[in-house]
Amino acid sequence: MTSFENFGTRQDLADAVRMECGICWIVYDPAEGDEAAQIAAGTSFAALPEDWCCPNCDAPKSKFMAIEDDA
Repeated sequence: MTSFENFGTRQDLADAVRMECGICWIVYDPAEGDEAAQIAAGTSFAALPEDWCCPNCDAPKSKFMAIEDDA
């Protein structure tokens, strides 16, 4: 699966998966949360509010894709 096939809000992602905006490439890291939107550190992408959007470009959650960490 390519990273572009990861678009969309998925509930099957691990809680620690980092997600990248497909528009501006900013990364949502659950370990950091989103201070601007008052999202606590440790909040998984799936647990973000439905109306949460990219803090940089306002893209909806559906435009984010999972980042595959190299192991």
